[in-house]
Amino acid sequence: MTRPLKITKEVHFRSMKRGRKVLQEGVKATEPTLGSVPRVSRVMALAIHMADLRHQGEVADYAELARLALVTRARMTQIMSLVLLAPDIQEEILYLARVEGNRDSVAEKMVRPIAAVPDWRKQRVMWRALKAGLPD
Repeated sequence: MTRPLKITKEVHFRSMKRGRKVLQEGVKATEPTLGSVPRVSRVMALAIHMADLRHQGEVADYAELARLALVTRARMTQIMSLVLLAPDIQEEILYLARVEGNRDSVAEKMVRPIAAVPDWRKQRVMWRALKAGLPD
């Protein structure tokens, strides 16, 4: 008499185009998550780009930029205030570490009071204080 044969394999489903699933052998390979670029970094890059458009004469004024970006003039003022930061602070904001999860460590709202100060030395002191209060 023959014994029943039992074969055990690890398999997983892989999603393909148009929602199709394919059965594959082996353990599903986990892809490393890179995280997302912090929102304040993206807004900083946008502000630099928009200021450049304005200086090159591509747009007449910030009101035109607001119309093109589909934001209010007040929001455009908030965005453009970031270009008033000291260059080294701007660079640090642009190169902030990627964010895992939903919470950015530095929010744009936290940076706006720093940009409102005209003295770059005071801005640097305020920026260091902000960074010191952040969780690692």
